Amino acid sequence: VVQLALGWACWKTYVGRPEADQYRRSAIGVLGNGLFTSERISEALPVLEANLAFCRRYESHDEEAGCQALLCAQGNFANCLEILGRHDEALVLRREVYARRVALCGVSHGDTILSGFNLASSLNNVKLLDEARSFIRDELLPMALRTLGADHHLTLRI
Repeated sequence: VVQLALGWACWKTYVGRPEADQYRRSAIGVLGNGLFTSERISEALPVLEANLAFCRRYESHDEEAGCQALLCAQGNFANCLEILGRHDEALVLRREVYARRVALCGVSHGDTILSGFNLASSLNNVKLLDEARSFIRDELLPMALRTLGADHHLTLRI
């Protein structure tokens, strides 16, 4: 509830600024995440979609910070799609996020492993079980064990 209230407060504060303003762009992301965490998923979807569109339009795709912001927005939008049962659309985003994380951070980075976990979950949701199984067995789990360790919460979930 607090995150949602903060999201609305941010949005109301910065909505009057130009569309390209970084604070306005950040505020729409905070609002979308607040709606999502408050389980107002159908309301969060268009807000997170707008946030993704802003990131695609205004974030630098060549600089690491801009690329990270875009990947985060794609992941948040995919999470929303997943919960709404739009698994095929979420899978497309998950594949893109994972591939870009590998290129940007490398396979042993924690964000890449988390993106891989999300990809494996999406593969499972669309019943691509053989692909999910081989991805987890051959790539994801060995990297999580090496990087995060056997006792890490994400490794245990994989």
